[in-house]
Amino acid sequence: MSFIKKMPWLGASLLSVGLLASMPVQSQTIKLGHETPPTHVWNQVSERINQNLQEKSDGQWKVDVSPLSKLGTVPQMINLLQSGALQVGVITLGALTNRDPSFTGWSMPYLFDDVEHATQAVELEAAQQMLENLQEHGMIGMGYTFAGMRHVLSTKPVNEPSDLEGQKIRAFPSAIFNDWWTANGAAPTAMPLSEVAPSLTTNLLNAVDVDLDALVGMKFHQQAPYLTLTNHMAFPGVIVVSKRYWDRLDEDQQTMLRDAIKEAEQWGFQRAIEADAQNLATVKADGAEVIEIDLSSFKELGAQVNQKYLGDNPLREQFYEQVQALKQ
Repeated sequence: MSFIKKMPWLGASLLSVGLLASMPVQSQTIKLGHETPPTHVWNQVSERINQNLQEKSDGQWKVDVSPLSKLGTVPQMINLLQSGALQVGVITLGALTNRDPSFTGWSMPYLFDDVEHATQAVELEAAQQMLENLQEHGMIGMGYTFAGMRHVLSTKPVNEPSDLEGQKIRAFPSAIFNDWWTANGAAPTAMPLSEVAPSLTTNLLNAVDVDLDALVGMKFHQQAPYLTLTNHMAFPGVIVVSKRYWDRLDEDQQTMLRDAIKEAEQWGFQRAIEADAQNLATVKADGAEVIEIDLSSFKELGAQVNQKYLGDNPLREQFYEQVQALKQ
């Protein structure tokens, strides 16, 4: 008599294990939200995550991507992520500084030369620690994604900081953005991207702090034709997964999701580098008047702003020093 016949319960257990191993991945649809338009590189990265996940799950998992804040404002999406009602988000880095002030390091004026330089900073120890810290706030930091460098789009030409004196500029609602534009003499004004075009038309705004991806997608240069290449900040987004959702996944599912996001992150870096040059050509061809200037006076103001953000947050200071070392 065989060993299994002597122990029938063992045969049933082995059969059960074999059936489970051969079962397909249970199908599910994951919701992913972000605030940028469908043409933006962040949306392309989001769709890449969907593509990767469908391939890895043999079509059983898919990602329902909602661009342009269709699931709510960024703070509302963060609340949804923390509750588990939203599974994945691409969250503007500035919105995370309220949770972890070290993220402000990414927004320090003139810290980065260009998008490629910013993507190199992702693997720095301090950058990865920032992602780890998000677990304390109900999110798993999975990686970064980039838009183009930030510039000034305006209704009147801007050649130096004094041209911004008293001008109302749409800026991200973050302390360092406010400090930066106040140092330039401007009045930083927070508003959703969807309200920028009508506000430029009615003179509620005079200028926009913008990356070229958003500019191409929203066509703000139709209301404000002057694009000054200030190149003053990088603008990362952070790819996050709801911790409540993550903790419900088994190890294999977590690996599958992490791998899908990681590949999309790396793909997105190259796409962002390429897009920055392509988008500049696009807005030029579409009638924007591009102004290239001596940035010395802007960089002097940037150095003054940065001093305020060095010394009071050890992780931010480590990040600043590690980024500087990349230039050597």
